[in-house]
Amino acid sequence: MSKFKMPPKASQGVQEWVEGAEVPQAPPAASEASGKLPGAKQARLTIDLSPQLHARFKAACAINRTRMVEEVTRFIEDWTQKHS
Repeated sequence: MSKFKMPPKASQGVQEWVEGAEVPQAPPAASEASGKLPGAKQARLTIDLSPQLHARFKAACAINRTRMVEEVTRFIEDWTQKHS
């Protein structure tokens, strides 16, 4: 018997996305909308999240067929525009 609890079974669409199945084209990334230059040097951001919040965020992105980095970038762009 394993000491680790298995997460609840994901919906079929999420499971296909996680396994790398071909999915329809995602909407343009927030970075594309902001005019980020291809090949421009990127800065790395590291944050600590609870495993539960990380899993919920990842699943929500999968359901919406977006990448986590796109959603975080969109949030940061919106937030900095409002607070600058």
